[in-house]
Amino acid sequence: MGFDRSAFLSAYDTLLDRWPVPVDTLDLDTPWGTTRVNAAGPPGAPPLLLLHGGGATAASWWANAAELARTARVFAVDRIGEAGRSTADGRTPPRTPEQLHGWLDAVLDALGADRADLCGHSYGGWIALTYALRRPDRVARLALLDPTGCFTGYRPSYLLHAAPMLARPSERRARAFLGWETGGAPLDPDWTRLYGLAATFPATRPVTGPRPAPQALAALEARCLLLPAADSRTHHPRALAARAARLLPRAEVRTLAGVSHHGLPYLRPDALNAELTGFLAR
Repeated sequence: MGFDRSAFLSAYDTLLDRWPVPVDTLDLDTPWGTTRVNAAGPPGAPPLLLLHGGGATAASWWANAAELARTARVFAVDRIGEAGRSTADGRTPPRTPEQLHGWLDAVLDALGADRADLCGHSYGGWIALTYALRRPDRVARLALLDPTGCFTGYRPSYLLHAAPMLARPSERRARAFLGWETGGAPLDPDWTRLYGLAATFPATRPVTGPRPAPQALAALEARCLLLPAADSRTHHPRALAARAARLLPRAEVRTLAGVSHHGLPYLRPDALNAELTGFLAR
């Protein structure tokens, strides 16, 4: 099945309409294309950049935006080259980690933010962490939600279940994959619909790189909160928590009970929001 852009944009807007706070939609020009940012919260509050996981979009923070926007100016960003409302406009999306970090530089510059807090889920966590290591002067605080590619590898069973969706993307396969990873938890129909349609997006290969070296992690300057998902099938959460605590001795590491990797950030939002707002207030 090909990508149905009209259906995707309708599903995107349906989810964005569920944000319980007023949203300003910003289209920022960068050297790699136009970046869509969904902004909420007091304009003068400290900036908080939200980086979604792979296969998700910036609209997917609806269960978190209101709480975070009480004390921060929230900026949820769609990455160029992935499903979302950002567009390359005939230009080439970022292809290397250096270009990806340059794109984030351009986004922050366009927002007028010399320095910001970063919160990333899954692949967005890898982007946030590697950016904080490369641009320590631009990241004040760092929150990582069950990040991938940072501390441990994937479980073989996760890759095995993801293979059919990656080889022959379809909404049905994406939904089946979510059902397996979340252990049959009740999933929001609007979010599941958007995730299924996003799976068929003709995306470029995600920009990835090696896990950060231990010596680089030990030198991390930003205050860091790491929240593994206790029921994650993506990796072994206990191993993730133990390794992160060892490599980031100054980080706060607390496991979120009762939620899987793909259940973040909207399943059990009260617990997640309390952790994030408490961390950002300290």
